[in-house]
Amino acid sequence: MEFINEEYIQSLIEDKGLNDRSYQREIIEKSKNAKGLSLKESAALLNIEDKEVLEELFHTAKEVKEKIYGNRLVLFAPLYITNICVNNCLYCAFRRDNKELKRKTLTLDEIREETEFLVKQGHKRILLVAGEHPKKPGLDFVGKAIDTMYKVHINGGNIRRINVNVAPLTVDEFKTLKSFGIGTYQCFQETYHYETYMKMHPDGPKRDFAWRLYAMERALQAGIDDVGIGALFGLMDYKFETLAMLSHAFYLDEKYGIGPHTISVPRLEPALNAPVSEKPPFAVDDISFKKLVAVIRLAVPYTGIILSTRERPELRRELFNLGVSQISAGSRTSPGAYKESQESLEEHQMEQFQLGDHRSLDEVVRDCCQLGYLPSFCTACYRSSRTGDRFMELAKTGNIGKLCSPNAISTFKEYILDYASEETKKVALEFLLNEIEKLEEPTKNKTLKMVERVDAGERDVFF
Repeated sequence: MEFINEEYIQSLIEDKGLNDRSYQREIIEKSKNAKGLSLKESAALLNIEDKEVLEELFHTAKEVKEKIYGNRLVLFAPLYITNICVNNCLYCAFRRDNKELKRKTLTLDEIREETEFLVKQGHKRILLVAGEHPKKPGLDFVGKAIDTMYKVHINGGNIRRINVNVAPLTVDEFKTLKSFGIGTYQCFQETYHYETYMKMHPDGPKRDFAWRLYAMERALQAGIDDVGIGALFGLMDYKFETLAMLSHAFYLDEKYGIGPHTISVPRLEPALNAPVSEKPPFAVDDISFKKLVAVIRLAVPYTGIILSTRERPELRRELFNLGVSQISAGSRTSPGAYKESQESLEEHQMEQFQLGDHRSLDEVVRDCCQLGYLPSFCTACYRSSRTGDRFMELAKTGNIGKLCSPNAISTFKEYILDYASEETKKVALEFLLNEIEKLEEPTKNKTLKMVERVDAGERDVFF
């Protein structure tokens, strides 16, 4: 664990000198240049208790996020292909010893049907998720699943980027995964605290802490450009997890020149027969959760911060203001749940955890517009080779928005025309016109031409 120094992290958490409001305000002011923070500076901001300083932190997190990514929110949905798992994680419904969970691995036909459902809703990005099993479904099946998803085309709509959340692989296996045409490889350490990790993973291949911790290095060595990390908040002190996760991000960036493309911040939610999930050892309250999201944004300004539908709509709206840049919408966390009745008993017997936001994609899109956020379905960077270090250079310099804004507008116009309800369409069209007017020349003219092509029936227009 060369880059996770538990003793140093704990010393930062306990350092009373980092509670000084003047020092905290100096750090907040420094963070406005969107160049990131040190671990010590991040620890100082996590220690903020003063309400005025906390509001300054929140305001600055929004400012920095918009400096890099503007007011865009990228939307996606997870697609679970199996809940069969050989691990025994105490917080997860998929754990091996949960005999009440209804197990299912989708067939390729069922995967196609699930993908068709998501395409008909307007989704363009999918996160493929699978439990860990040496043979079921196996890497070869993951490849066939991805191929099946990419082949779904319905009236100009299709999935244009598939990110993958599967168990850690060898370098050669990661090379195979890359050959499937994936976007980001995502894997959460769950908890970076070694003793806690061993308690939460009593047996199964996931018990190997180091194998999971170094998965991102093997993925990068295999040529996968974009990787996503995360921690499951509630298993250990949130300050420790945040600082350890930032240590991971800093390490990857320093060694490979490619920090995490995304950082996910799931909180522990109740799950069927998962004892730890019912009473989290270190439950994170809403204020602390908002604080850690804001600190991550200031410490790693270039990363995409992902917020899932674990959280209830009211809190999700608040977190949009604190640095979140990617959100799931209309999500289901069990295999086959999209095609089946969305609130069926069978679904709840197969889901990984309980959701807090049950709204449809259309409802979330409308809400985003009303809050002043531009829903983005853009996947242009992935297909224009703006990935890995090329993406990082654009994001770190704040230039990614020059490409993202026009492409977000183009894909959003596509969504409005093809999928939006009449209620959403009315709100969205007015919002979109205002977004176009905000653009500077010549970007504005280029964007108008792209929108005209979409209006004329062309789809997947980007530059």
